[in-house]
Amino acid sequence: MSHPHPELGAPPKLPKGGLRVTPLGGLGEIGRNMTVFEYGGRLLIVDCGVLFPEEEQPGIDLILPDFSSIRDRLDDIEGIVLTHGHEDHIGGVPFLLREKPDIPLIGSKLTLALIEAKLQEHRIRPYTLEVTEGNRERIGPFDCEFIAVNHSIPDALAVAIRTPAGMVVHTGDFKMDQLPLDHRLTDLHAFARLSEEGIDLLLSDSTNAEVPGFVPPEREISNVLRTVFAGARKRIIVASFASHVHRIQQILDAAHEHGRRVAFVGRSMVRNMGIARDLGYLKVPPGLVVDVKTLDDLPDHQVVLVCTGSQGEPMAALSRMANRDHQIRIVQGDTVILASSLIPGNENAVYRVINGLTRWGANVIHKGNAKVHVSGHASAGELLYFYNICKPRNLMPVHGEWRHLRANAELGALTGVPHDRIVIAEDGVVVDLVEGKAKIVGKVQAGYVYVDGLSVGDVGEPALKDRKILGDEGIISVFVVIDSSTGKITAGPHVQARGSGIEDAAFSEVLPRVVEVLERSAQDGVVEPHQLQQLIRRTLGKWVSDNYRRRPMILPVVVEV
Repeated sequence: MSHPHPELGAPPKLPKGGLRVTPLGGLGEIGRNMTVFEYGGRLLIVDCGVLFPEEEQPGIDLILPDFSSIRDRLDDIEGIVLTHGHEDHIGGVPFLLREKPDIPLIGSKLTLALIEAKLQEHRIRPYTLEVTEGNRERIGPFDCEFIAVNHSIPDALAVAIRTPAGMVVHTGDFKMDQLPLDHRLTDLHAFARLSEEGIDLLLSDSTNAEVPGFVPPEREISNVLRTVFAGARKRIIVASFASHVHRIQQILDAAHEHGRRVAFVGRSMVRNMGIARDLGYLKVPPGLVVDVKTLDDLPDHQVVLVCTGSQGEPMAALSRMANRDHQIRIVQGDTVILASSLIPGNENAVYRVINGLTRWGANVIHKGNAKVHVSGHASAGELLYFYNICKPRNLMPVHGEWRHLRANAELGALTGVPHDRIVIAEDGVVVDLVEGKAKIVGKVQAGYVYVDGLSVGDVGEPALKDRKILGDEGIISVFVVIDSSTGKITAGPHVQARGSGIEDAAFSEVLPRVVEVLERSAQDGVVEPHQLQQLIRRTLGKWVSDNYRRRPMILPVVVEV
């Protein structure tokens, strides 16, 4: 198995007749999925998603793929193929289209409807090409065929990309549920047909590669939900991804069966379920869904709320309910269902929300204590079955953390893919398919791009480090006024501490030392404010460290008069 090396340099020029594959997100992480294909000087992008921030990224709203390696080649992009409508696959599209709004978007009906609604908020009207399974479209030099795959959202597609360099198949996210709610199976017949033609490189979803066996059918959740609904005496609050149409359908069915009304809470949930209903993907009995404002007129045992926040996102509706920061107040006897998986890295945030809800008396049902979620990703047994059908000549695991990628690679090897034909890459690692063999040839920049409010890319790692220091250790500010000609102190020093755990009065012990250092520097002729600030920072920082074993941010301000 080939794998990236830290010392990889810039990739060489793509050999004539070769196909280049550059993942800009989704490898080594769960989310931010984006892959760039290059042939004959033209580019095709598959997916452009976002990653959601973790605790060590305070203040960040979203994390985007790094577009810098293609920024000067936007005119070479033939289109963006979107495999399905989850945020980790479409959430970055508005930010790429800000740079070039006329890049065509290619996807299924529901996927395009979801991204068009999102783009409206950014005042972008995209060029779109709607496709369905079985379609075959020429997109520049890329001959793309679309294949139905089953996932946790309707209308998911895999894509086979044919070029003179060979055929590449990108699965997107998929599983092999044999009893899907929408009766739309992963088209194994189509993959077998492609296998007969010859799959030169397979990019395969790795998210569940460590999980043995097969994923249970989605419909198994229905009986669990009915049991929960039958036992609930007050309101039921369900948290789910805003695009998980199949899961919401089961919630609606259970609510209808038990005589409850349903209200959607949260802008994205209301928007996406409205789109799914209008397009016929969500079947809603008349009168079942009501406006959240009308719930006060209904008794608790007739109410179901469907909201976002199943991953513990701090600004999502469920987190705010747990923190008593939402108009909907959790009361003793409410039932809360977290109808989704735990994305790696979100565990602490999710359990914090569960504890908060439990504190107010809610009965919290989650994957850990009831079968209220099944995965949307193929497990090891399904992947083995899939590889035996596809018989790829080269395999490149995608969509997963390092442990998932390696587990997926091992599965490929077990089914007969030669070890030297299995490529384990990471974000930014460039893979060329030349003369039927895939190999790593270099690396491009593919770091995190942070979205903070209206700011995109302005916040970097140094700023996040400062935020963590402020959050963990607090800040101490020191204000001093000096005579510009003599360097003598005319006012101050005045100290204020916030979040450091040190009382302002305690600084009376160190202030004489600060004065002494400043007076000595004046005698030595050092009067430049920046140098004086450094002296203050070192003096105060040493005192805090010696006495409190803390390292707060120290912000000295020296004003000349």
